[in-house]
Parts: sequence; structure tokens; C-alpha cells
Amino acid sequence: MNIGNLSLGDRPVMLAPMEDVTDAPFRSLCRRMGAAMVYSEFVSSDALIRMVNKSLAKLEIMPEERPVAIQIYGKDPGAMAEAAQIVVEQAHPDVLDMNFGCPVKKVAGKGAGAGLLRNIPLMLEIARRVVDAVDIPVTAKTRLGWDHNNIIITDLAESLQDTGIRALTIHGRTRSQVYNGEADWEPIRQVRSNPRMHIPIIGNGDITGGADVVRRFAETGVDGIMVGRATFGRPWIFAEIERALGRLDTAALARAVPSPHEPLTTDWKMDVLISEIRASVERAGEPGGLIHMRRHIAASPLFKGIPDFRPTRIAMLRAETLDEMLSLMEQTRPLLALGQEGEKA
Repeated sequence: MNIGNLSLGDRPVMLAPMEDVTDAPFRSLCRRMGAAMVYSEFVSSDALIRMVNKSLAKLEIMPEERPVAIQIYGKDPGAMAEAAQIVVEQAHPDVLDMNFGCPVKKVAGKGAGAGLLRNIPLMLEIARRVVDAVDIPVTAKTRLGWDHNNIIITDLAESLQDTGIRALTIHGRTRSQVYNGEADWEPIRQVRSNPRMHIPIIGNGDITGGADVVRRFAETGVDGIMVGRATFGRPWIFAEIERALGRLDTAALARAVPSPHEPLTTDWKMDVLISEIRASVERAGEPGGLIHMRRHIAASPLFKGIPDFRPTRIAMLRAETLDEMLSLMEQTRPLLALGQEGEKA
């Protein structure tokens, strides 16, 4: 699959853009785990134009995480075009992505993100302006439509392609669903099977492991797949997916994170999670880096099935120093096998 001149290989699997999740250290870790490309947190076009430091910080790119896409959002064509130029000048990403799919009220309710699904002419004008503003590949991410009475993605995909975007990611839900219910991949399949579509189509929604990836590639013919919430506390999901696709490079995976343990064992996964925690603290300090890790700790399947684990999980979520967190992790390490046994029972 190619996005412009950028080659991502056959059946690439990518890290989705997620607010407060896909910062540079996490993106870099996911790349080492096997993600073909990673996406930044979304960045407000208005904030970039005002040179807000917090938004400018999201443009940080580490060399080892490339190829990487920076995603921007907004509802004003001029502001989006100007923000795109700022991104390219300051971050030099491999791809610039436009967010036309964020369903949260503070974004969609103000007419940006998925809110643009109620104003398609404006969405298309933004896409045209951004494509014309920069000299790197521009892509877009959107949803099936505003609600189940307005599934418009088949026609919308063609219209977006006509603006000059180089790839389209489709989340298999409407804006009204937010993240509820099951993702519907049938409209995504219909877009991919449309003979008039010549840009890559990337599917997104409810990918929880390698079996899902293999099935969705086979059923829909999509060019690529994007993984989002299933990466929380589980960056090694990309290695598991690579194994399911029959192309896991075990030697490269062993070099990805310092560990004396075999890749994909529970002890190795613990070392990966510890590596993520250390990187987060190195970037944001204490307790900021630990606070940033809370959703990963809370969601990690590594601890699922461990008997009477709730008090330890709470202690992890309340940890304020790296030493405290690492002590809790090491205390938990001998219990990982019990969790696996509980899952099999």
C-alpha cells in the first residue's frame, strides 16, 4: 500500500490517532512492536495558528517513529490550510491527516471532526484547501455518516478522493454511535469494492487482535487497517498481529525492548509495559508521566484474571513516583501466570 510516494508494504496495520494517548514515546514503542505507521494525537488548527505551546508540543516527532502522520482538526478552511503549513514547516511529518471523524461533543458539537458530516460542502472545501497548501501526502479519517439514517460514506469517499487526498480511513460507526455498539465494516467493504476508488482505503473499528485483522482483510479487501483502543496497555498487539499475518520478525522484536525474556511471553510483556512507563515519566516527569499512564494500566489485559488484583490496580493508579510504580509492577510479576490460568479456566 502506498500513500503518495510513501510505501507501507502489503496489508499494513497502523496506530490510530488518539487524544492523550498517541504521544511520541507511545508512537515510537508501537513502531518497534510492528506498527507500519503511527498517527499523532489530533491538534487544533486554531491553536496552532495562535502558537499555543501545548499544541505545538504535539508536533514533536522522534526519528525512530517514522513513518508518522500528524493529524489536525478544525472547521475553518483557511485556518486548516494555515495550520497544515505550520505542521509541515515545524514537524516535517511523512503524512498530514485531517480529522473528520472525532465524535466527542466538544469537537463535533462545534462543527469540527465528525460535525463536518452535517456539512459536506464545508468538509470538501477544507480538504481541497489543505491539499493545495502543502507538498506532502494529505489523508483523511472519517465515519460512516452522522447517524444510521444518514450512512453517506460511499458517495463521500468519492467526493473526498476528488479533492486530492491520498488515502481515506473509515471508522465503522456513525457519529451518533460514538464508540457504542459494534463497528459495521460492510460500508467500508462497499467503498473498497467501488471501481471508481483508486486511493487506499484503511478500515478502523473493533480490532482487538490478530484474528480480527486477518478476517477484515479477507472480508473487505481494505488496503490497510488501523488499531485504536485495543492498544491501551497493550502496545504488543502489533507484534501479535504480525504473528497472525505470518510475518513476525522475532529477532527484531527481541531488540525492541530491553528484556531477558522471550518475546510475547507474559514477563516480556511486563517489560514492555515498564518500558512505556519509564518513557512516559522521562517525558512528563513525576507524577505527570504516571498520570498519563493510568488509562493504559487500567485497561491492560496483562493483569486480567489475576485473583484479588483490584487493590493492587488501585495502588498502581494512585502511584506518584516511578519507584513506587515499579515496585508494584515487580510485586505483580509472579502473579501473571495466575492471570493466564484464570483466563483459560
